Amino acid sequence: MLDLKMIRTEPERVREFLDRKGGSPYFERILELDREHRGHLQQVEAKKAERNQKSVDIPRLKKEGQDTTALMAEMKVLADEIKVLDEQVKACETELDEKLRWLPNLPHESTPVGPDASANVEVRRWGTIPAETFARKPHYDIAEELGLIDFKRGAKISGAGFVAFTGWGARLQRALISFFLDFHREHHGYTEVAIPYLVRRESMFGTGQLPKMEGDMYRCDEDDLFLIPTAEVPITNLYREDESLREDELPIYRMGYSPCFRREAGTYGKETRGLVRVHQFDKVELVKIAKAETSYDELEALVGNAEAILKALELPYRVLALASGDLSFGAAKCYDLEAWAAAEGRWLEVSSCSNFEAFQARRMGLRYRNAEGKLVFAHTLNGSGLALPRIIVAILENYQTERGTVIVPPVLRPYLGGLEEFTKSPVR
Repeated sequence: MLDLKMIRTEPERVREFLDRKGGSPYFERILELDREHRGHLQQVEAKKAERNQKSVDIPRLKKEGQDTTALMAEMKVLADEIKVLDEQVKACETELDEKLRWLPNLPHESTPVGPDASANVEVRRWGTIPAETFARKPHYDIAEELGLIDFKRGAKISGAGFVAFTGWGARLQRALISFFLDFHREHHGYTEVAIPYLVRRESMFGTGQLPKMEGDMYRCDEDDLFLIPTAEVPITNLYREDESLREDELPIYRMGYSPCFRREAGTYGKETRGLVRVHQFDKVELVKIAKAETSYDELEALVGNAEAILKALELPYRVLALASGDLSFGAAKCYDLEAWAAAEGRWLEVSSCSNFEAFQARRMGLRYRNAEGKLVFAHTLNGSGLALPRIIVAILENYQTERGTVIVPPVLRPYLGGLEEFTKSPVR
């Protein structure tokens, strides 16, 4: 959520940066409501001061034997006026709060300006794209041939967009999760947390999924609980509201594995075959809580943490700085990491690393006490470290051999009992 004081004092700057992100239909109304709200407050405070003075005068005048009938009548009029003004103040506050909920975060000054993904800027790339020495099979074909994934049975039990990993495929999935968690703990200092997969509405609001993305979420109607779209939601909300952190506790590094659930309501019919776009997938999420002064250094380090995994897996990748129009609702700056998929012949996003500045913290009341003893909003950051489906796509396609097998990346072999190659062997 944006700071209302900033909106009030810097409306032209806020309008300009909102426009970089596609604008907001509510901005002008927010300015209008803020003016109305402050006007009503001034009036009601003046009326209440007048009422308070009369409430002092009336008993004094009565004690002096003076007639207070007129003053009493004025008090009644004041009470009625105050009641009306209080209702106007409350109505303004309610609508203002509702409109502010729909206002996206402002892009950072360093974010490339552009309307959509076409304006994203490639920052760097790493690795060598495999040579086209043979016709590689798409991941969904090679996975079924090797008995790693059963797409048909996954869809049979849950519908399109759900898959069943089998045999070595299921073990590969578990190996990747363990490898990611171990790597980030040992090399980057993250503390692992195991979190709930169902969260309350206020938690989804806190990290910015609600209200804008409610249509993409799975919800349990009876309890008004949401299946998490990412572990970002419960991990960041661990420190919401009733927590007052100390400055010397920052930065906080947390990570967690979770399945992620997304309806993908806005992308119906796109890439329905294989793992590129599914409704349930596994991911290890990295979360940082930092001071404003250091949060952009922490963002660069976060990107490096995700890159280190791709390097360890020896998967070619590139880093993109997202344009303002391609940013998520809550992000001020974001880098996407994309791995190369050799049979697809394209880059696939496997991680997004974002700095939300104080946007999420203001929505969830996440603050820390600084060296001067003042409570200030923290900056929150998160990134995938990494998301599994497209990493599996990249492994199956980049490590594929002309013999129709898939080489196991060396760093994963200890997690797979020393297995060096996925072949058409019996399911184990």
